[in-house]
Amino acid sequence: MTVRQAIQDVTDRIAARSRDSRRDYLNRLDAAKEQGVYRSALSCGNLAHGFAACSPSEKAALAGNKTLNLGIVNSYNDMLSAHQPYQFYPDIIKQAAREIGATAQVAGGVPAMCDGVTQGQPGMDLSLFSRDVIAMATAISLSHNMFDAAVYLGICDKIVPGLVIGALSFGHLPAVFIPAGPMPSGLPNDEKSKIRQLYMEGKVGRAELLEAESKSYHSAGTCTFYGTANSNQMLMEIMGLHLPGASFVNPDTPLRDALTREATKRALSLSAQGNNYTPIGHIMDEKALVNGLVGLHATGGSTNHTMHLIAMAAAAGIQITWDDMSDLSDATPLLARVYPNGIADVNHFHAAGGMGFLIKELLNDGYLHEDVNTVWGTGLSGYTVEAKLIEDTLSFEQAPDESALPKVLTSTKTPFQPTGGLKLLKGNLGRSVIKVSAVKPEHRVVEAPARVFHGQEGLQAAFKAGELTGDMIAVVRFSGPKAIGMPELHKLTPALGVLQDRGYKVALLTDGRMSGASGKVPAAIHMTPEAMDGGPISKIRDGDVIRLDANEGTLTFLGDEKEFFSRTPSTEDLRPQHFGMGRELFAGFRNLVGVADKGASVFN
Repeated sequence: MTVRQAIQDVTDRIAARSRDSRRDYLNRLDAAKEQGVYRSALSCGNLAHGFAACSPSEKAALAGNKTLNLGIVNSYNDMLSAHQPYQFYPDIIKQAAREIGATAQVAGGVPAMCDGVTQGQPGMDLSLFSRDVIAMATAISLSHNMFDAAVYLGICDKIVPGLVIGALSFGHLPAVFIPAGPMPSGLPNDEKSKIRQLYMEGKVGRAELLEAESKSYHSAGTCTFYGTANSNQMLMEIMGLHLPGASFVNPDTPLRDALTREATKRALSLSAQGNNYTPIGHIMDEKALVNGLVGLHATGGSTNHTMHLIAMAAAAGIQITWDDMSDLSDATPLLARVYPNGIADVNHFHAAGGMGFLIKELLNDGYLHEDVNTVWGTGLSGYTVEAKLIEDTLSFEQAPDESALPKVLTSTKTPFQPTGGLKLLKGNLGRSVIKVSAVKPEHRVVEAPARVFHGQEGLQAAFKAGELTGDMIAVVRFSGPKAIGMPELHKLTPALGVLQDRGYKVALLTDGRMSGASGKVPAAIHMTPEAMDGGPISKIRDGDVIRLDANEGTLTFLGDEKEFFSRTPSTEDLRPQHFGMGRELFAGFRNLVGVADKGASVFN
């Protein structure tokens, strides 16, 4: 299959840019493989510690170096709906390993926090940094050198990117990512959003709001809107790190458990002791990452991945940029309408044909690289299928040729729009990204005076006081990674949505983040340089006229540029936001973190 020239051009320049760093990474991977996993070479004390809690038969097996041992890295907790199903996965995995003469051990746990719980709260300041904590916790989990392969149990926003980064630091080991699936559909997301806006306007009370939220988030499983968590699952499948068809099967179903058992056996089959050695470091190359980016654009995925994918790629020695992302977005049609890009949820997307249909469409029309390594042992054509359980046997059947719900998932011949869901904005204020797939065309160009706030609380207070009564570009600054850890500002969406519904031209400009569930109001986010670095955003004053043009990809201060750049940058005493709720422990992260367009990582 021939890939389109625009896709190939971006792939080629990524490969050229990354040649030296990728070579160095693969050399380290090869050296680690040569060292191998030789448990019999460990000291008796080392090994005794490593299997002290195992059964006698497992101890006997692990005493030599023949039996395969699978590491399990788990993000289980029972507070968060997405991760609660993982409670019993280790038992399923261990039993599946025993069935083929192998062993499995829980190598370690990683933290899993929920941005939905911490939105607008002090704990949100830890959210982005939790990704790199998870990466380090993954490395610690695998550092005992007891494992021939690993499986990774993670779903949500920072958890999967952190697990990927950690897994790539052990790039010589095979890795299979095992999802838990979305909760069944509850209160439709658009109805929940309406209740949120009514609450902001004071038209319903807290009881009504809590009832709506509880009907939407109502059981175990991932939230059903297409935010970062479900974008993660799409990425793992289209990049070949899931089993085919695994991403959106509901929790606690026989098919879900069958996929988990098969993922266990698949991970062990890829070890260096067999004939099909496929480590994660060989899967995650420039073609796989381009496939992931194309999938992100084709589905209108989360803006958070404009940072996460850069950080994940860097962990494999690959350098991707916002320009790469923007060019791929221009070349990729939008094929999915899942909230906030539509009214459907991921269960509807899955029922329409899901990942198998999406990959088939993109692959057949030249938008994806077929010749990639995957955990399934095929090129990407092996992912144009649906997983099914027939008479208790897991099987994979070809995905349909037509979508069952064309208003939710469509073909490349009839896209919802000719370009993807994300756009790079450039201009004299710096660089930022915007999610355009959920913004109606009539709202994609806003030219209006600035209203400046040092933090989201100021904007919310001004809205509640009735001070926001005209066209406005709300500038929320000192929310970047170095300032306070780059929290999501999703709590601003209802207020800004109300202003837009009142007929005002409204947009947001910030060095913070917005949730993957945001999109109704145009939002220029991840502004780089951030205010803490003295970027142009720190020079904006109330009344400055700014033009945001998402169609042209520009973000511009309109006025006397010489006067503007001669201004002294504004400053802010952020010390109150650096303490409490554990934030004082992350001072080192705030000092080390890189800029948003380099992945906002503490590692590079």
